[in-house]
Amino acid sequence: MYAGLAMLLVTFSLYVLGIVSPAVPIQELPNYWTLSAHEYLEAVNHEFLHREHIVTGWGWMAVLNRGDYLNFAGIALLAAVTIVCYLGILPTLLKKRDWIYFAIALLEIIILVLAASGIVAVGH
Repeated sequence: MYAGLAMLLVTFSLYVLGIVSPAVPIQELPNYWTLSAHEYLEAVNHEFLHREHIVTGWGWMAVLNRGDYLNFAGIALLAAVTIVCYLGILPTLLKKRDWIYFAIALLEIIILVLAASGIVAVGH
């Protein structure tokens, strides 16, 4: 968790201080505040990124060279902490033969990994 928080602090500092240039210049951000998320992504892609498709899902990894997307690395690391913690308790639950909690923890890991992977998608 501390590594994730440290990464957020470092990547945000790189972004705000302009050390890593953003896809959307900070002074341009107010022009996009009124847009929906999808409209924002389309506008950013059209005006700044010029990619074949808008950046959604794990697509942010392809634009980690941009300061505003670099922040996502810390967020992803923090999101992975839950999975790591469940993995950490699995051996103890197995050793104690606590089958119910072992099954619950294993199911949590499977569900979180599937959700993060984007394989199972609900909605649009």
